[in-house]
Amino acid sequence: MSAKSDLSQLPNRPLWFEPAQPRRRLEGDSQADVVIVGAGYTGLWTAYYLLKSEPNLRVVLLEKREVGFGASGRNGGWASAIFPISLERVTQMYSHSAALRLQQAMNETVDEIGRVLALEGVEADFAKQGFLSLARSAPQMARARAAVEASARFGLPAQWRVLEEAEAQAQVGAQGALGGLYTEHCALIHPGKLVRGLARLVESMGAKIHEQSAVTQMAPGVVHTAQGCVKTQITVRATEAFTSQQPGHSRFVIPLYSLMLATEPLPRERLRKLNLDHRMAFNDMRHLRVYGQVTAEGRLVFGGRGAPYNWGSRMTDQADLVDSIHAKLHDTLVEFFPDLADARITHRWGGALGVSRDWCPTVSIDRKKRMAWAGNYVGDGVATSNLAGRILRNLILEREGDLDTLPLVNHRSPSWEREPLRWLGINSGLAAASLSDIEERFTHRPSRTAMLLEKLTGAH
Repeated sequence: MSAKSDLSQLPNRPLWFEPAQPRRRLEGDSQADVVIVGAGYTGLWTAYYLLKSEPNLRVVLLEKREVGFGASGRNGGWASAIFPISLERVTQMYSHSAALRLQQAMNETVDEIGRVLALEGVEADFAKQGFLSLARSAPQMARARAAVEASARFGLPAQWRVLEEAEAQAQVGAQGALGGLYTEHCALIHPGKLVRGLARLVESMGAKIHEQSAVTQMAPGVVHTAQGCVKTQITVRATEAFTSQQPGHSRFVIPLYSLMLATEPLPRERLRKLNLDHRMAFNDMRHLRVYGQVTAEGRLVFGGRGAPYNWGSRMTDQADLVDSIHAKLHDTLVEFFPDLADARITHRWGGALGVSRDWCPTVSIDRKKRMAWAGNYVGDGVATSNLAGRILRNLILEREGDLDTLPLVNHRSPSWEREPLRWLGINSGLAAASLSDIEERFTHRPSRTAMLLEKLTGAH
């Protein structure tokens, strides 16, 4: 299907999904050293690093649906060193040195993922070629230059570099590119292959994964499902946006939806003409984020934000599909690459990402309650979840390491406002980001609305 009018006929089916033999649900009572609630990236990386350090640990993962059902099987496949909030905001909250150490850890995390996949023989189409944020207007180009200058002043002169028009267009042949902002610290992966490969890996190491095992209660030392319970030394909550659906956590994190499209496999010659015959991630510098990649089989995968927040943090399968937003994504894809107007769209889907009130992720532990948790990645969880898994290993095993003093460790975000303030504030923010892009198209100057929004959220 290629016409916008046909997009609404496509089902909610992530490109990355692959039918698999279901794993047994939890039945009866058992014991474990560590119970992990959620079999996505955070839970699986945590299980991996725990068992790598202590092979005799009894590790159990409980998954409400199936492995990778949530964001781990629905994301855009960017394992990037981007942290959701700016380093300037991290400095305000903690210190300049803490922000520098955080960025270094994020950079190293991209390489750590590739190292583990190679070591363990997990094939997930990993390709580290960096990412290019195209500047397709004068204000965007000004932001690209300002970002490089600010990074250098901050103490990270090699983190980003500006690409001028010819070089940017040679990398990604998007319409109207005036230049861009490039970093090497990003890899592309196949999200489904990664999450399924990690699941098989930790099972081979001794972990037990139970699917269709929704947790009904987490109490100190015991986790309950409808069919059984597991007594444990410590529980890890690795439920990302779904944390908002748990009793007592409705204001801890909110679910925001990101939506995606995928084309049919495109001929290599066609990709070469568009300078897309590579595995470099790309987007442009608009305020309402979009993002893309070309998969190993030559499909263009294109996604973005803009789906409205649902009252009361409601999460349903229907929220994954918003016809108007999928149509806008297709418009934007064609705006980038007019020659792909006739490319057949074969998949569309969506998924929720977790957002805390200050947009800052956390990796935390409460030893009295025998509970640890990680998440609130704001859409940057492919890499950050790996970092979280290593930190959780240290916290659970009480092993000291350099990672344990990073700013996200035991970070406590304020609670979200109650409704209707939450609904009004979040959707107003989404509207403001969209209006900021319109403002820049008409004024050809950086958006004042966007500047205010960045000050309020700390995001970048």
